[in-house]
Amino acid sequence: MTDEAAGTAGMTLEERPEPTPAINDVIVEIHAAGFVATELAWPSTWTDRQDRDRTPTIPGHELAGIVTSLGYGTTGLAVGQRVFGLADWHRDGTLAQYVAMEARNLAPLPGDVDFTVAASLPISGLTAWQGLFQHGHLQAGQSVLAHGAAGSVGTMVTQLAREAGAYVIGTGRAADRGKALDYGAHEFVDLDNDTLEDIGGVDLVFDVIGGDIQKRSAALIRTGGTLVSIVGPAEARPADGRVVDFVVESDRAQLTEIVSRVRDGRLRTNIGTIAPLDDAVAALNPTGRLNGKTIISVLP
Repeated sequence: MTDEAAGTAGMTLEERPEPTPAINDVIVEIHAAGFVATELAWPSTWTDRQDRDRTPTIPGHELAGIVTSLGYGTTGLAVGQRVFGLADWHRDGTLAQYVAMEARNLAPLPGDVDFTVAASLPISGLTAWQGLFQHGHLQAGQSVLAHGAAGSVGTMVTQLAREAGAYVIGTGRAADRGKALDYGAHEFVDLDNDTLEDIGGVDLVFDVIGGDIQKRSAALIRTGGTLVSIVGPAEARPADGRVVDFVVESDRAQLTEIVSRVRDGRLRTNIGTIAPLDDAVAALNPTGRLNGKTIISVLP
């Protein structure tokens, strides 16, 4: 757990009572958990829905584990069931042995998918899915400019867009070229050394950067195209297109679609570091650039 002033570096491992389930909740024994570095800047990390302080807080929102008990009125899941999903932003999170969360935010986890793999999917996978299909309305034959194509979200965007029949142009630093192409980008733009505008027009921009790159990318969007942003309200707008900025939401049906693609080999995860809970503080305070998603293994 941590408080707002201490941040990630101030995280400590402490004993707390096992949570109790509210109506429509389940308790999940966590086997693996995911963490997003930016979540410590989110107001929801430190307050509840009534804007009341709830520090110290347990961070982390992605998880994979086993249901151990059900709250009153909970349906659709059973005690002993393997699950994975995305915990509520305004409640204590998943860097713990147990979490109480709404059952609707979980999906069944097939027995042949490892807990560590499953914990890497909810935010990256759902963000890519919702940005491309729910908000971007991507169609086969269209083109996608995927910024941060070697990152945990970008690799999901690239794979899902390519599977849908899109032409994918990935971006990043020079060192990212090989990884972006390996995950399925048709071509790559080095944002430090190549000229972004040389790619011509695209139908969809998936922006994870913002700022000047977002503005330059918006100018490349074809008539009727879409700029999808996950970095807050967009500062740029295409001349004749749409802008959508969104916050990812849990969705059981979408999680099921994503994990089915992992099972049959259509979708690969992008895990960089796996660390035990005892080493979570060090793992979440890296000294160098991250290469993939960090997963905390709570139960070996």
